[in-house]
Amino acid sequence: MSFKTLLAYQKGFDLAMEIFHLTKDFPKSEMFGLTSQMVRSSRSVCSNISEAYRKRQYEKHFKSKLSDADGENSETQLWLDFAVACKYISEEKNNELMSKSLEIGKLINYMMNNPGKFGL
Repeated sequence: MSFKTLLAYQKGFDLAMEIFHLTKDFPKSEMFGLTSQMVRSSRSVCSNISEAYRKRQYEKHFKSKLSDADGENSETQLWLDFAVACKYISEEKNNELMSKSLEIGKLINYMMNNPGKFGL
């Protein structure tokens, strides 16, 4: 089994790619600010999930990496709030992306609360 089969990873990857494409339309002045932060944090969700999966034989390491993924997911939500406040994305788009992010958070928390179901 691969980390790529995990639903949290798949949904996180899809959201990260959606954010990547969305931020292409942000002002160039945001390239090293908001754009960079949004792309980085959304990608880091997937990165931490993949690392957690590889460390799954050690429950504390597994949960620690998943906690990092959850933190990055929350950070992505913060950057989405800034994107709305700066009027780079609509409230409707924010709600759609936020809903996806919240679902990813629930999946990550399920993994943390049920490590035995992931090969521990």
